[in-house]
Amino acid sequence: MCDTMPLVPLRIGEAFRPVPPFRSYLYASLVLAVALFVLPWLVPVALFSPWPVTLAVTIPVLVCVAFVAYWIPLYCESIAYRLTVTEVTWQRGVWFRQTGIVPYNRITNVDIVQGPLMRLFSFSALRVQTAGYSAQARAEIVLNGIEDPKDLQEKIMSFVRGTGPVATGAGPEELPAADATVEELRAIRALLERLLEK
Repeated sequence: MCDTMPLVPLRIGEAFRPVPPFRSYLYASLVLAVALFVLPWLVPVALFSPWPVTLAVTIPVLVCVAFVAYWIPLYCESIAYRLTVTEVTWQRGVWFRQTGIVPYNRITNVDIVQGPLMRLFSFSALRVQTAGYSAQARAEIVLNGIEDPKDLQEKIMSFVRGTGPVATGAGPEELPAADATVEELRAIRALLERLLEK
């Protein structure tokens, strides 16, 4: 489980998981959600409704809360991130597994996010934005449960700086054609300037 995962330095090519306080953070989020969004209406229903209505409402809510509490450690265990020399990969999911790969040459920026509850548990999240998502509020990948976000951010950005951008769609084979186009435009400009001088 992620609470027993030892904290080791990040190594390129090796999987890493959220820090142990991430699981406690998920439990605290569940408790806050129940306290703020469930109890304000559940308590009056339980106190002032006939017992069949009380049971019909309370039991499903308790089952849902118990299910989420059971699901949290399974979800925590399913999360894995990996940095390679060419890309960031991730996987997560208990019943529906999700995996993703983001090449460094598509990454435009990496933001560090830390809300009040994350600050209480001493970790952050990294939002990895790509060329396709940079105009949106949504990130391509969110790396949750990162203890030293600045170090990870710098590692990712050093790989990004070492690769060329892919957003323009111009590969190495297209660069000579682009140079030829620029030279042609310069020749046309020079010709137009000579015509205007006459």
